[in-house]
Amino acid sequence: MTEGEATPRPNALQVGAGRVLTPANIVSLSRVPLALAFAVFPAVGVRLAVLAGAAATDLLDGALARRLGPSRLGAWMDPVADKIFMLTAFVALGTTGALGWLEVAGVLLRDVLTPLGYLAGWAARRPFAVPARVGGKAVTVGQTLTLFAWLLDSSFLRPLAWATAAMALYAIADYGRLAVQRAARPQP
Repeated sequence: MTEGEATPRPNALQVGAGRVLTPANIVSLSRVPLALAFAVFPAVGVRLAVLAGAAATDLLDGALARRLGPSRLGAWMDPVADKIFMLTAFVALGTTGALGWLEVAGVLLRDVLTPLGYLAGWAARRPFAVPARVGGKAVTVGQTLTLFAWLLDSSFLRPLAWATAAMALYAIADYGRLAVQRAARPQP
């Protein structure tokens, strides 16, 4: 769940937590066809525009959820759409050899381990949603900057990838700390 989806403004127009096609959800969902476009169109200009569009939708969906109210589906859809886009984009990057697969895995570490952690919590019958945290937001920014560096053929590509992997390790440790705290609480 993102912070924007969790905390609507007090005077925000509420669209109903049970609604499926909220404006925020539609914007979140738009990252799935953007991921497909990123994979299908290898032209750098197209990929730059698609990446900019994906980054803009990631900002816009949270703003819409805060303004118009969150939805349960949006709390799930936003991070899933983010992961689909990033996985697709970094697989495209990895196939070029600009980064090694180990570096790509490091950049995507949070995106792979977070859902696995959720599934483990669900299997233990103690699932919980983690609101957006600073480490997770930093990873998303790092991933986006890494992709821009790749598309712009920047010498910052590898340093950004390693910095993003380090941020992913921090985010995972932070999420793990929250999971341990949650597991230590007595079940209702």
